[in-house]
Amino acid sequence: MKLGFFTMPIHPLDKDWRLSLKEDREAFLLADELGFTEAYVGEHVTDKAENITSCIAFIAWIAAATKQIRLGTGTINMPNTHPAALAASIAMLDHMLDGRFIFGISPGGLLSDAELFGNLDANRNEMFLEAINQVLDIWTGEPPYNLQGKYWNVSTQKTLIKEIGQGYIPGPLQRPHPPIVVTAVAPFSKGVTEAAARGWDPISANFLMPAWVKSHWPKYAEGCERSGRALDAENWRVAKSVFVAKDASKAKAYATNPDGPYVSYYRSLFTKLKKNGRIELFKTRRDQPDDEVTLEMVCEKLIIYGTPDSVGDQLLAFEDEVGKFGTLLYAGKDWKDPQLGRESMILMAEKVMPQVNAGTSKQVNAAE
Repeated sequence: MKLGFFTMPIHPLDKDWRLSLKEDREAFLLADELGFTEAYVGEHVTDKAENITSCIAFIAWIAAATKQIRLGTGTINMPNTHPAALAASIAMLDHMLDGRFIFGISPGGLLSDAELFGNLDANRNEMFLEAINQVLDIWTGEPPYNLQGKYWNVSTQKTLIKEIGQGYIPGPLQRPHPPIVVTAVAPFSKGVTEAAARGWDPISANFLMPAWVKSHWPKYAEGCERSGRALDAENWRVAKSVFVAKDASKAKAYATNPDGPYVSYYRSLFTKLKKNGRIELFKTRRDQPDDEVTLEMVCEKLIIYGTPDSVGDQLLAFEDEVGKFGTLLYAGKDWKDPQLGRESMILMAEKVMPQVNAGTSKQVNAAE
């Protein structure tokens, strides 16, 4: 199992924006130093807590400071930007990273962003598909393009001057395009099937109960089978909220503190999902009454914490429950205590993952 990093950071509302950005940057650079294979950053324009407003800008900021880690958008909310602007910006980013870029895409889930960009009442899934199709058509096409859609049109027909390069939209370094991943948040997600059929791979969100994470694999298999694609668990990424400390009592205190970064993270998500009628994502079974779904239950089920040995055992149990997957994405949280935040990532890479992979090897050998 590989180790990656995924953050849709939720910071205290009164925290200095410069400090939260600086610490988020440090987390990515630390992940690179520790050998994390890939790292993703989310974006929202209208959220004071999730305050990275452009994952493209953030990745561009840290690109030259990283050496080996692949960096990904986690995710671009496709309906909120013109496809031509995205095609050009992502192409440049792929070149800046010398091909170390992963293109994470989604229809976008934050309703205040949707309202801001005028698509709150639109079919955002339809917009998402038109947008990504136009981006891919731009990258494989030639000017003047002439792409006509329901939501966007792309053309440089009137202004193309081939001999001087005017009217061209640049393409990415990776051809025909960078690897594409989609975040999967719904149980038994049909989107996972459609993504797999198109050669894209899923990231199962860290705020899903294990039963719903498990439901993604057969949907992924269905899409691979439909397109004649080889089914490989290495392509499945699963995000998880993990905190590791040398001392068990310190780990528990930090991970369960009502004012700490882990509980605050889930309090924010719990509030949003409940308000938006999506509380089912936090249910342990589909017929569970809404009033049984509490913040305390969510945190108990979704936060893994403890010493390296304890966390390793919990992750092996989690893998045993949901099925084998290729990359564990350590979900980044606010660094309320920067020393503990850094130490958790270091212990995760240097102590926990070797134990997890040794345990995985033992399970495979036993099965054989």
